[in-house]
Amino acid sequence: MTRSNFIQTKKTATLSKVHKSSSIKDEVKETIAEETPIALIYNGISHVVMMGSPSDLEDFATGFSVTEGIVDDLSDIYSIEINYKRNGIELNIKISSECFIRLKEVRRNLIGRTGCGLCGAESLSQAMRIPKVNISNSHFHSKNILEALKNFSKDQYLQKDTGATHASAIFAAEGNLKIIREDVGRHVALDKLIGASLKQKKYEDDFVITSSRASYEMVQKIAYLNLKLLVAISAPTGLAIRIADNLGITLIGFAREARYTIYSHNERIIE
Repeated sequence: MTRSNFIQTKKTATLSKVHKSSSIKDEVKETIAEETPIALIYNGISHVVMMGSPSDLEDFATGFSVTEGIVDDLSDIYSIEINYKRNGIELNIKISSECFIRLKEVRRNLIGRTGCGLCGAESLSQAMRIPKVNISNSHFHSKNILEALKNFSKDQYLQKDTGATHASAIFAAEGNLKIIREDVGRHVALDKLIGASLKQKKYEDDFVITSSRASYEMVQKIAYLNLKLLVAISAPTGLAIRIADNLGITLIGFAREARYTIYSHNERIIE
């Protein structure tokens, strides 16, 4: 493999020749998920490099910019330009002068790994920022949550092909899929979902399902959408539960097609 084609910057998956233990001498092809360095550059200044799947990049730039507090609103993002380089992807994001001045004051440098959340924050207050949320009386029917869980895996096409990706999705109250995004990184998948959803109309009884565990920063991120239910396929952390409780978010973990565990605000769930 030559250096010039070492990194695939546009493909989300590639075919690779492999050998199975059942028949080591026979060569077969498998679909392999790609991960690519993605640099987010604000007004010409490089801010962070994250590892992710090279798809839905505008959604990622938007969602990351909002959930990291770099911008306050979509109107603060003037343009997003995607540049494919030999060794990765650059997202050149032009933001308002006010937001850029603030960014320079709190700027941090980090290299994000697959699945990395807020590693590299300069202070505890920066890492533990709590977004403002609206009070809501929304409720969710258990049968609709279970219906959404049945549908969740159906549209994870990259996961079906590779077995190596995470997904985050927004469902309507009735359990119907509205938006789904996939990525090799669980936080990147959620940022992509948030970026996509910010451009569409949301309702307070929409909810999010994630294929991963529920960490505190994932609870933080859905709070930016003012949604009140996060369903995780795996377990939550203790901090995620406490933050969800403080923000009035119902947090569900160990969600399967027939059961789940409620960790906060169970009063929102209707049998």
